[in-house]
Amino acid sequence: MGNNTKNNQRSYPRRAQEPASRQEPLRGKNLAIIFILLGFAVILSFVFDNLIVQNISKLRNVFTDEVFLGITFISSEIIIFFFLTSLFLWQEHKRKWIFPLWLTLFFSVILSFILKFAIQRLRPFQQDLVSIPEMLASKSYEIWNFSFPSFQAMLVFCALPIISKEFPKIKWAWIVFAFLVAFSRVYFGLHFLSDVIVGGILGYLIGVLVIRLENKKSFVRRVLRR
Repeated sequence: MGNNTKNNQRSYPRRAQEPASRQEPLRGKNLAIIFILLGFAVILSFVFDNLIVQNISKLRNVFTDEVFLGITFISSEIIIFFFLTSLFLWQEHKRKWIFPLWLTLFFSVILSFILKFAIQRLRPFQQDLVSIPEMLASKSYEIWNFSFPSFQAMLVFCALPIISKEFPKIKWAWIVFAFLVAFSRVYFGLHFLSDVIVGGILGYLIGVLVIRLENKKSFVRRVLRR
């Protein structure tokens, strides 16, 4: 009887530590695998970028155009920002993650534009590889808004680690949405495949690093106290 009581008592700390394992979705081996996949995917996609974007553009029809135009609209940075903020405001005990979420979005914006200016890759439609729908052509894609990496892909994937941690029930819905957003960018000739692959992986890594920073250093709480 006494031994059973001790065994039960020893099991409690293990249960208490289970949520902590979900706080860091990326560890050493996973990080190495992601970097290897990133390098392989980028090299492969760069080789076939032109061919891929031209073939995907052939899939266009009235129905899919309408679907992906809708996805393009709801994936705007303003809508994403307010939706995610509202999601975390909805439950009081999750509001502490609003600032880390904003920090993740901010880092993604900064890194995206730094890389765009550094690489200055023109979009597929700007290189006359594919045509672009009139509705999108009417929007302003200034010369400074380069193709690599995809900001939209970075935006939706940077939120994935925090959503997976705090809202696991909608994780897969967000993953599907993120991949549809990434595909829509290639579908309309706004980005090459390598643009969205790199944007998505970099965004995800930013989200993971912000979670680690908050879990280990309590960065947000220290900033707010000041």
